[in-house]
Amino acid sequence: MNLLAFSDNPLGHVVDVQIIGGDNPVIPGTESSVPLLTMHMVSMLIAAMLTVWMMMTVASKIGTGKGSGNERYLTTGRFSQMIEVIILYMREKAIHPVLGEANTNRFLPFLLTLFFFILVCNILGLVPLMDMQHVLGHGIIGSEMQWAFFGGTATSNLAVTAALAIICFVVIQVHAFRELGVKGWLAHLSGGAPLYLLPIMLPVEFMGMLIKPSALAIRLFANMVAGHTLMAMLALFGKMAFAGLGTGGLIGIGFVSILAAVAISFLELFVAFLQAFIFMFLTAVFISQMSHHHEDHHEEFEEGLTEYDELPAH
Repeated sequence: MNLLAFSDNPLGHVVDVQIIGGDNPVIPGTESSVPLLTMHMVSMLIAAMLTVWMMMTVASKIGTGKGSGNERYLTTGRFSQMIEVIILYMREKAIHPVLGEANTNRFLPFLLTLFFFILVCNILGLVPLMDMQHVLGHGIIGSEMQWAFFGGTATSNLAVTAALAIICFVVIQVHAFRELGVKGWLAHLSGGAPLYLLPIMLPVEFMGMLIKPSALAIRLFANMVAGHTLMAMLALFGKMAFAGLGTGGLIGIGFVSILAAVAISFLELFVAFLQAFIFMFLTAVFISQMSHHHEDHHEEFEEGLTEYDELPAH
């Protein structure tokens, strides 16, 4: 919560800050009509580097071949074991039932990258990196300028979530053309409707193609903004109580508001995981809608019959 930097504005720490370029950049003398570098750009770059470093580290711990005996097949390190459990759960319980075997192997790297990148962006937004920089500037350096070069929640920026949704839209449509072909893609748009309904069906289906990724972008953006704004408002209650009631109000109301903000912080941590999962899972669902399903459904039907036959008779 960037209360030091933005005073009474609870939206201050979710709004992007211009570093180079724009009307009021952090670095003076770099003003321009278009922002060239913003805080959310830097935060996304940091999140991308952290994601790559984390995945490479975990992969080195999961990889077999080291050690002797059974130890060479065991993942070392609690963090790597946790990430492995998350990946296996999402693959077996969320992605594979939706996409089937072939498409799961094809899209698993993309979907996992999407999940962990969004997750890292969400969690970075919970760390008061902007406050630390303002404390450094005011308390240590003694600068009167309020500056911050990284921090905040990149996924609270609609431009960021829209860019992620556009990438997903391109992946979905490329997969649709590869899987169904142009004729199958057009048949999917018509939904098997008779020709006289095509003037109604085609515009609706085209709108649906655009609405699906738009819903992904707006859902992630809205949840990040709402949660962080609520945390900021709770933290501001103490300051407002001090202005109106003095020290007694600061101690009483401030203590309660801090406890509430801590509780909301844990809720926001859960939301960070949940929204990353929802974005990834719905992308997998949209990919599945543009895939052939008869083979996978046939295998699932046969597997269900086998399990039914193995049930004891009553």
